[in-house]
Amino acid sequence: MLGDTQAIEGDWLVALRQDAGKGRQGRAWQSIEGNFTGSTLVQLRAADPPAPSLALVAGLALIEAVDIAAPAVPASLKWPNDLMLGDAKLAGILLERSGDRIVVGFGANLAKAPRIEGRKTADLGAVIAPQSFAPLLAGKFAQLLAAWRASDPVQFAQAWLARAHPVGTPLEVHSGSGESVAGTFDGIEPDGAMRLKRDGMIDIVRAGDVTLA
Repeated sequence: MLGDTQAIEGDWLVALRQDAGKGRQGRAWQSIEGNFTGSTLVQLRAADPPAPSLALVAGLALIEAVDIAAPAVPASLKWPNDLMLGDAKLAGILLERSGDRIVVGFGANLAKAPRIEGRKTADLGAVIAPQSFAPLLAGKFAQLLAAWRASDPVQFAQAWLARAHPVGTPLEVHSGSGESVAGTFDGIEPDGAMRLKRDGMIDIVRAGDVTLA
């Protein structure tokens, strides 16, 4: 929780090692030397686009920073908050809101991929150190945050979609209760929600884990 902290938008907190981190849905977080762990704060404004679409900003900032750090790596975005290398997870994002403030946290396997049962993971092979990756990501996030506030939400969603798995990709959506629904990816809404096509109908999915088939 943010509580009464004095963090200012634009500031970043970068940790070279974590001993109490967490992933999405409270999963355990593995801290590995050479990987990147950092977070920043966004203060929401009255005229901002829908807050959930801030995840699109984070995803685009992360993939564009990786583009600079490792130009030959064919990374792609996976809804809602993952960066993929093929079918393996390269990095992830976690957003947590308290009132009108959102903490945006990033974890990227720059040096070594953690071993996670039932999940494929990838890394960048230590092509860049966390200390060098941090300003790349911070610069991209600031640039795209400004664009998010000034752009048409539809256009911003399209920019995210251009870096994601293609429309028509088979996938499964897993809820926190253990239930899953299968269908095909049909794009995203301007607020960042996913469109899931199944049985000729479109479901709007606002939360869940996605597994690509």
